[in-house]
This record gives sequence, C-alpha cells and structure tokens, in this order.
Amino acid sequence: MRYPQGGGLTAERRAFREYIRMQAAELFTLGHDNAAVARQLRVSVRSVQRWRQAWENGGTSALESQGPASRPRLSEALFEVLEQELAKGPVAHGWPDQTWTLARIRTLIGSRFHKGMTLSAIAQMLHRHGFSHQVPARRAVERDEEAVTGWVKEAWPQVETPWRHSGPGCASKTRPGSR
Repeated sequence: MRYPQGGGLTAERRAFREYIRMQAAELFTLGHDNAAVARQLRVSVRSVQRWRQAWENGGTSALESQGPASRPRLSEALFEVLEQELAKGPVAHGWPDQTWTLARIRTLIGSRFHKGMTLSAIAQMLHRHGFSHQVPARRAVERDEEAVTGWVKEAWPQVETPWRHSGPGCASKTRPGSR
C-alpha cells in the first residue's frame, strides 16, 4: 500500500508479496483456476487475474518484485553532474540573475538529463543531498526604494482588507436583538 506522504512498502513486505506471487505461479503450472488460487492464497480474484496474465506473457520472472516504487529519478552519478551544473550558476545557463529556483532547476534537469520531475520531488531530492533554501541576507542591489515606498502608500491600502472592529459578540445562532 502506498501512502500520500511518499511512503511505501518495506523490503520485507515486498519480499512477502513476491513470495505470494511465486506461490500463485506454482499453482498456475498445476492448472488451478483463478478463483481457486485466490481462495488458497487469500487474495482478490482480480490480483490473480493480473498475475496470470503477466505469468502467461513473461513467465515466473514477470512476477518478481520490481524494487521500491520510490526509486530516485536521478542516480547518484547524475546528481553529481547536476551539482556541477548548479555550481556554474544560473547565468551560465541563460537566466538573467544568480537565483536558483525549483522551476529553473526543473528546467535544467529536463534539458540536461531528459527527465521530468515535480517541484516537490526536486525539493526533496535537494534536501536529501544537504541543500537548503536560502533567504538573502541583504537587499538586492537592483531594488528601487522609491517604487517600493510608492506601492506601500498607494497600492497596499487598496489591497489590504480593513480589520473588523471588535465588539461584544454572541455565541447564539440567533442574535439577541432578533428574539
């Protein structure tokens, strides 16, 4: 069973399920039908049907475990190449500034390795290898203070919602004045 947090089967559980599939292959060779195999192994008939189809197409080797489902998309060797590319900086790859973003890294991975990854998968991979997000210690040199001040005075009051004035409240579903 896969979990939404990125978990999956343990190695022991994968081995157990492979063992069940191998038992099914033995029963297939003996001529048992799908319902009998499902009953004997205490699994669903649909699973047995899928196993039988794989067994008929590829033999017993088709029922072997394919390994963990959460296998990393980039091997260690490819990640070392990615590290070298990241060290060159974004400007070397055609971006106008020296800021790496997850979207830029995804573009780099796609163009360099021809692999697609989600932004969250990239963030997890970078975190696993010791990278962390960084916030600049200083303000950008390109920052236009006059434009920022003007926006704060003119645009922000229109965007900001007014605060509710606190006053006496009532937990009743009907207001006291309406009784």
